[in-house]
Amino acid sequence: MTSTHIAAGIADRYSNRIVLTTYPNQSVANPIPLQWGESNPEERGPVIVSRSKNNLSKRNAIGAHGGSYAIYTALAIASGQLDADFRPNFLNTQPTFNFPAQAAWGDKKKIVAMDPFGHAIVRYYRRHLEEGVDVRPTIAVTRATMRVSEISEAINIGRLPIDGSIVLNKQGDVKVTKVAVEPVWYLPGVAERFGVDETLLRRALFEHTGGNYPELITRPDMKVFLPPIGGLTVYIFGDPERVSDPNVRLALRVHDECNGSDVFQSDICTCRPYLVFGIEEAIKEAQNGGSGVVIYFRKEGRALGEVVKYLVYNSRKRGGDTADKYFQRTENIAGTKDMRFQALMPDILHWLGITKVDRMLSMSNMKYDAIVEQGIPIHERVPIPDELIPEDSRVEIDAKIHSGYFSAGKQPTEQDLKEVKGRGWESWEDVTH
Repeated sequence: MTSTHIAAGIADRYSNRIVLTTYPNQSVANPIPLQWGESNPEERGPVIVSRSKNNLSKRNAIGAHGGSYAIYTALAIASGQLDADFRPNFLNTQPTFNFPAQAAWGDKKKIVAMDPFGHAIVRYYRRHLEEGVDVRPTIAVTRATMRVSEISEAINIGRLPIDGSIVLNKQGDVKVTKVAVEPVWYLPGVAERFGVDETLLRRALFEHTGGNYPELITRPDMKVFLPPIGGLTVYIFGDPERVSDPNVRLALRVHDECNGSDVFQSDICTCRPYLVFGIEEAIKEAQNGGSGVVIYFRKEGRALGEVVKYLVYNSRKRGGDTADKYFQRTENIAGTKDMRFQALMPDILHWLGITKVDRMLSMSNMKYDAIVEQGIPIHERVPIPDELIPEDSRVEIDAKIHSGYFSAGKQPTEQDLKEVKGRGWESWEDVTH
């Protein structure tokens, strides 16, 4: 392809002028007002992040829709498979359940990591859409059936009854309401949650995203950022209106992504067994007239990433995989043992209208503390049953219990941890070192 063809391709998709960044009060900066924390969606204003030529001056947020998937959008546009100014047709995309507005939707201290009005932009911001403003949803609500092999087994042995409403048949089809959420950060609120200065937070985000978002520095007037990370999915078992009813019991599992275990059933950790246990207990609570909720966050490998996780696996197995060294192996490679930072996690609970948790299906002290600190009491904590712990994951679970994770059983000592050893690689590693 000649340089002439390349230049023509760029001209077809973009203007000749490249705006690297903007500054307050210049000609390309006339943002639609956005007042985070206003309970009226029209007074709050829509989140506008598109850099298209008709929206550049109207932008009131930094980043891009779709989180990490924004890169695939860029590839589609560059390769000519998507028009740079494409606008979605939102016909029939409305939620399958209209979650009632909660007081927290207008509280800028309770919701700082998602747009509380992001599920109903056609209803709340129709005027802006009709005027050609590129408003996009960041939340979608749908319904489906799901089938998990362990749940099918629980039905077959009679542990879960077929009620025809939630559990539909002996094959294990379970009815569920699903809510997908993309992150939308109100930077002053995020900074407050972490106890840091907003300017420092902006600088760290700018530097450690490769300088990809210069307006974190140049536009202090823009307080909202759509970060290039994964979001979350809520799975609601039973009638979704029960979730916010304080008179109804609620079972909750907050789960952070672990692809190796959740999908491929690796036995080096307890992730899939605990996830499936949480799903079963959520279904039981819903069948008993309560509500069951499982929230799945995309925070692979404790938000350290899968590459780092596998490097840690190598270091653990080759170095003697004992529970007393479990966190040390991670810190050697990642510099810290966990970057999930649960401080932002409770926002989805506030959005759902959850005011208390009757049964928390989690042993994590970080998750527990984050929820309670946001004013949501937890009445009971439920650890994973011993019979569900895979043999090779005793290292993980015992190290976590010793570090402060909740357990109803024996607290392992330092000496106990030294004696808990995982499966080694002595007999089956392909590479000699």
